[in-house]
Amino acid sequence: MISAQAEQIVVLYRDWVSRQTPDMTEVDARALFSEWTTLTSEPDDVRYEEIELETCGAMWILPDERDDGKVLLCSHGGGYIGGSMQVHRKFFGHVAKAAGCRALNVDYRLAPEFPHPASVHDMTAAYRWLITDQGYAPDHIALVGDSAGGALALTNIANMRKRGLPFPAATMPLSPWACRDTSSPSYQTNIDNDVLTRRELSSWIADLVLGPDGDWRDPLINPFYVDYAGFPPIYLQVGGYEAILDDSTRIADCARNANVDVKIDVFPQMQHCFQLMAGNAPEADDAVARLAQWVRPLLGIG
Repeated sequence: MISAQAEQIVVLYRDWVSRQTPDMTEVDARALFSEWTTLTSEPDDVRYEEIELETCGAMWILPDERDDGKVLLCSHGGGYIGGSMQVHRKFFGHVAKAAGCRALNVDYRLAPEFPHPASVHDMTAAYRWLITDQGYAPDHIALVGDSAGGALALTNIANMRKRGLPFPAATMPLSPWACRDTSSPSYQTNIDNDVLTRRELSSWIADLVLGPDGDWRDPLINPFYVDYAGFPPIYLQVGGYEAILDDSTRIADCARNANVDVKIDVFPQMQHCFQLMAGNAPEADDAVARLAQWVRPLLGIG
């Protein structure tokens, strides 16, 4: 049995489904994704500073108690067409506070106005900025993101390799989404469990993201096609009721086959991005605590 508090995401997703129409646009989808923020409580003792990067905005997340020499690079979810640093502000605030370091929450450009690869290029540019402009050592940086942002927590590293950048200390993809690829068996086995995600929805979003000439097998958008050789440690989290559950298990297998240190936790009966209920549901708080417990020693946070 899940907690009564965790039912709030089920209620939200059922409401989203009831409001979806055949002529839904990315503007409509963004309005739905913006409601994710209602799931998250306001973390105490955390402040925020908005800044401008070269191609997009970003936000410093600053817990009162933090190691300023360590940083989380955060990529929000929303299918690359929605979500924002504001929608995920509170959630990443909880993660940064638990980890005991600052975080950079990136407001990367969204499709279809800025189709792939704008999002991954923005995330890699933010990582480069942390190293070259802010002076962070790569092994003092860890990545974290959910859904499309979870995929970015992997594809960003693939882009770092392409651009000759050193890798970060670790990455934490939460329910990473493999754009357009709906071959995972859990799309069918969890069809009665996942309240939100269906093949049709994933394909519709992917068309907006990729545009007419996009390749969904591009390793800069699909984690299934990433070369994981030499990757830093990976910690995956995913809900047991998710249609994309097997996306995470497949990614874990790919990385392990490349001799990467991989940890994966499947949270029974949890929906997509359940971690966004941080501060309001015990399952989400447990997930955030596990993220912090895993990443702190990798970043050297005492």
